Amino acid sequence: MIYLISVVINNKIRLAFWGKRLVVFIVLYVTASFLIVPFVAPWFGREKIRNNDNLQAATFATVLLNRNYVTTETHDFLQNISQNLAENNPEVKARYLDACFPFFDGFPLLPHLSHNDGCKVDFSLVYEDINGQIVNKSKSISGYGVFENPLRNEVDQCKDCMQKGYFQYDYPKYMTLGRINDDIKFSKSGTNALIDAILSQRKLTKMFIEPHLKQRLKLEDKRVRFQGCRSVRHDDHIHVQIN
Repeated sequence: MIYLISVVINNKIRLAFWGKRLVVFIVLYVTASFLIVPFVAPWFGREKIRNNDNLQAATFATVLLNRNYVTTETHDFLQNISQNLAENNPEVKARYLDACFPFFDGFPLLPHLSHNDGCKVDFSLVYEDINGQIVNKSKSISGYGVFENPLRNEVDQCKDCMQKGYFQYDYPKYMTLGRINDDIKFSKSGTNALIDAILSQRKLTKMFIEPHLKQRLKLEDKRVRFQGCRSVRHDDHIHVQIN
């Protein structure tokens, strides 16, 4: 819709300059994204995730692309997670990746299979520096695609799924948009703290995480599940949902 409007406006602007159509589109898109969509989304039962000290977008792209909208119930769920962290592990941030679009149930949030109802959110794993201090950073520009691979004594679900012919299982490795922060590493304690805060919420119905991380983190809650080989691997992020 914004693109079509930008085409009309572009044709009405008599001033000619290089990239005029792109400039018009960007101005309209940014204006709509930050000044219009947040106020229209509640008509569709969605609201923009409100950030705080312990709940933050892992990348600005999530916000810019309007992939940070959820239902009111899911929003309360997220705020409660951040409150739990603030009280028990204030150094750990719940850093969300893709949630859902602001309008219409059923509208696909590609490449995800299920982020289409305002009730699903992906969280980044938690990382630490060489000194063991929790850091508010990711290992890729997109937040996806840099995996915490299984150790020698852990189950290798990725290998199993790939051998069964599910070639798409590790496709997120092509969606990093570039690797960054090679000096940080997976934080077992930080990720455990985040997961504990999530599991403390009764509204949670499912959490998807790769089996070897479930094994490593000693997660026994029945809501922590394997997403299946038809999906993609979940050792670069944690998927949570409340329905």
